[in-house]
Amino acid sequence: MVLRRLLAALLHSPQLVERLSESRPIRRAAQLTAFALLQAQLRGQDAARRLQDLAAGPAGSLCRRAGRFRDTFTQELRRGLRGRSGPPPGSQRGPGANI
Repeated sequence: MVLRRLLAALLHSPQLVERLSESRPIRRAAQLTAFALLQAQLRGQDAARRLQDLAAGPAGSLCRRAGRFRDTFTQELRRGLRGRSGPPPGSQRGPGANI
């Protein structure tokens, strides 16, 4: 508790804050933070641009991909259900049905 109050009092001192901001470790930390933020922003912009290019590609290509995914998924699901024996889960009624 005492350490917290002492630290808070020191950090509210304008002279100390200024001296810390001029120190090499603090400046380097600020540089690294700025670099990381800039890189994240550039990567986000690049990803958004690629997504727009994908969506603006040949008319309907995204819709065709989604339809092909849906068809493949339903085929695999049906094939998996055919391989099972017995009623599908959840079709039984009554107490203790899905144990």
